[in-house]
Amino acid sequence: MVDVGDKPSTERLARAAATLRMAPGTLARLVAGDAPKGDVLAVARVAGIQAAKRTPELIPLCHHIALTAVEVRFAPDPDGERLHIEAVARCRDRTGVEMEALTAASVAALTVYDMLKAIDRGMSIEHTRLLEKSGGRSGRWLRADP
Repeated sequence: MVDVGDKPSTERLARAAATLRMAPGTLARLVAGDAPKGDVLAVARVAGIQAAKRTPELIPLCHHIALTAVEVRFAPDPDGERLHIEAVARCRDRTGVEMEALTAASVAALTVYDMLKAIDRGMSIEHTRLLEKSGGRSGRWLRADP
């Protein structure tokens, strides 16, 4: 595990995203709130937040950090086949929150898949990526190709 003891605590933020591709009818039912397992996006939001808080239990050698906020947002694509998921994690600590944001986006996507798989087993989770990070020694980084 990397020693971060000498690093100063700074405000840190990370934004991550994942995309879930599905049949147009599946996305229409999701948007209409007509899924057999209930409010898919509410459950997926809570799952993503819980996952961010448990990241050190899931990712070996990941530091425990004091998260100050985690947000998970969803946006259906106008193409009718994709759900975009964005997670934002914030803290004031000695190491970054990239893994927490990526874990939140990933688990939110997995939760949507789980709750809709009875309708569409052909869904795929695609393009999980870090969009932005700020804070710490390296400062701000922003993905050029979101």
